[in-house]
Amino acid sequence: MLTTLRRIVLDFGREPELQIALQQLVTQVKQAMTTDCCSIYLADYQQQHFLLMASDGLAQGSLGYTRIGFNEGLVGLVGQREEPLNIANAHAHPHFKQAPEVQEDDLKAFLGTPIIHQRKVIGILSIQQKHARSFNENEEAFLVTLAAQLATVLADADKQNHAEQGGLQPFQQLKGIAGSSGVAMAPMKVVQPRADLRKLPLQKVYASAEQLDRYHKSVLKTRVDFEAMSLKLTKIVAQDTLDIFEVYKQLLDNASIGKEVEAKIKTGWCAESALKLVIDHYAMQFEALEEPYLRERASDIRDLGNRVLFNLQQLSLASEALPEQFILVADDVTASMIAEYQQRGLQGIVSLTGSNNSHAAILARAMGLPAIMGVSSLPLSQLDHQQAILDGYSGDLFISPDATLVQEYRHLIEEETALTEKVKAVIGLPAVTPDGRAIELVLNAGLSAGFEHSQKVGALGIGLYRTEIPFMNRSCFPSEHEQTVWYQEVLQAFPSHSVTMRTLDVGGDKALPYFPIQEDNPFLGWRGIRITLDHPEIFLLQVRAMIRANIGSNNLEIMLPMIASVGEVDDAVRLINQAYYELCTEYEQKLTKPSVGIMLEVPGVLYQLKELAQRVDFFSVGSNDLTQYLLAVDRNNSRVANLYDFYHPAVLRALNFIAQESNKYLVPLSLCGELASEPAGALLLLAMGYDKLSMNSYNISRVKWVIRHVEIQRAKVMLSHALTLSTAQQVHNYLNEQLELLGLGGFVRAGM
Repeated sequence: MLTTLRRIVLDFGREPELQIALQQLVTQVKQAMTTDCCSIYLADYQQQHFLLMASDGLAQGSLGYTRIGFNEGLVGLVGQREEPLNIANAHAHPHFKQAPEVQEDDLKAFLGTPIIHQRKVIGILSIQQKHARSFNENEEAFLVTLAAQLATVLADADKQNHAEQGGLQPFQQLKGIAGSSGVAMAPMKVVQPRADLRKLPLQKVYASAEQLDRYHKSVLKTRVDFEAMSLKLTKIVAQDTLDIFEVYKQLLDNASIGKEVEAKIKTGWCAESALKLVIDHYAMQFEALEEPYLRERASDIRDLGNRVLFNLQQLSLASEALPEQFILVADDVTASMIAEYQQRGLQGIVSLTGSNNSHAAILARAMGLPAIMGVSSLPLSQLDHQQAILDGYSGDLFISPDATLVQEYRHLIEEETALTEKVKAVIGLPAVTPDGRAIELVLNAGLSAGFEHSQKVGALGIGLYRTEIPFMNRSCFPSEHEQTVWYQEVLQAFPSHSVTMRTLDVGGDKALPYFPIQEDNPFLGWRGIRITLDHPEIFLLQVRAMIRANIGSNNLEIMLPMIASVGEVDDAVRLINQAYYELCTEYEQKLTKPSVGIMLEVPGVLYQLKELAQRVDFFSVGSNDLTQYLLAVDRNNSRVANLYDFYHPAVLRALNFIAQESNKYLVPLSLCGELASEPAGALLLLAMGYDKLSMNSYNISRVKWVIRHVEIQRAKVMLSHALTLSTAQQVHNYLNEQLELLGLGGFVRAGM
């Protein structure tokens, strides 16, 4: 039974033509269940009816024509009840509706089940039989299971079919992931990769010396290309953002990738084929990771491969006619594409794939370019030169908008421009409310090879420096000396402010290529402090490097991730003390001992704050993971991502409880996470009593502006009321309303 189910669903998903797939489906189900008829109806919510799309048993002439209203017949009843309907004699049922054109007079038994996707009935799957009888439990279970497995595949296939067959309507609104805030209004320019490894056939030539020479020359040329791209952007974005291209160059220099390409060339493959085999292998490895930031590196690997292929094939950049201003649209917009087009009228980007963790989205945010990622089922061939509005706040893309919408968004663009200029004025000012309550705004850093300088964005140091990324760009664990050099660079860039470095946070969803970990549930598995305590040799080496790097800077704070118990803190502090006293002995002097804090992201520690406060110097809430664990929601899972909301009352009450307990035990408290980047969220955290908020550089001036324009007493009133609300939507509505009343309505949209 399971094998049959899997085969039917797989066959349906493999067929590109929706109508053929549906007809194939009903035939296979009819045969598998040895019944006289199987049919499938799809819901049309605009017309409020189900349309008979395919059947093996009903009259073929009725397919595509027979419509059954949502409130009519047995099919409509299945949709209304959202559960299976098993009837021995359908003709005798009071809801039976006669449809002469389908010719079902001799079909008595009826079993129908809804096909539901994301709580919405998208179709009805039914079987019928001439003999009047009730279908048995196994038959009903088979049909229900098939409908459940079919739901997602059918929903995607139906969207794609509408995009390809229906074409673009005079006006169309599409939804994606908000990758970078802002609004753009311009014609679209569709860009295809000039060289594409995915379309490259494999070929052997057995001419290793010649192919190796071609490969080495193309790598050298690609390195020059990336240096040129970086140079073009030097005066536009911060240095840390340009480290995206340093990552590309590091990948070019990666011993594993280069050696593997060379090895395949030596076995007879041509340079292009060897490159394709290696790039595909690495891209698939990244795509299999759970961690969203790392999963997006598959796009970088493929972009790198295509750039090398471009130079291997000795292609040239042909001049192309571009509108004066345009929105760049591609299947996978990459950072190098943005660098290539940014000085040629680029106003925004739309990528069919990717997320807000992609390097394209990161670069777009740094450049102030609005961006939408993951706009699926978009017919690229029909988009070129179409007028569009890109809303990077909501993730909406409007194609061929009408005059009213154009006028509305033109006004919003003017507001956005004025707001951007306004917040620049506070970059160098302190984050202090009009009635004197101050809070530190610091950076999240470490996702690229470098970091952002605080003096450029108005930050007071680094609140979260992720140390794991350099570990991932290697083929083995880095030495103590290598780590010391990395950390010195960061610490010395912030001589007057603290830098909080998180110890290695890998495992499960962020596996190192040379330290693989396979787990069924990586988010609840061997990760963070659990790994480093199990491997004290790794932990001690990193802590020693941090303390060495701190000599002369004396601004280091060490933060421990994924703490779930007091025992873990005791063990970690003991190892930190061991490393410290070892180094004092080696240097024959007393070194500055760094403060030690923990991340509060595992819900269980909320009930041990008193004991933890006695052991550490500060707390830092990891609000993204805390929200995920509190609500039991994987925000990267599209089926449940809508349930992830840091304005959920349970999350806000937990954050408020942490603030109260930290204040009681006099422990400094910070928060790293998306909530800190939201103007309304920052006001709530300020009112709760958080001392420090850590965020990306783009949001610092906006959050600072809001803090400087809202009195702490008003923020406390907002917090008090927000904590009484029952749903996240009520909280959102209330906070948006309050920002409007405060004259900060622009920040509702600019709320990142």
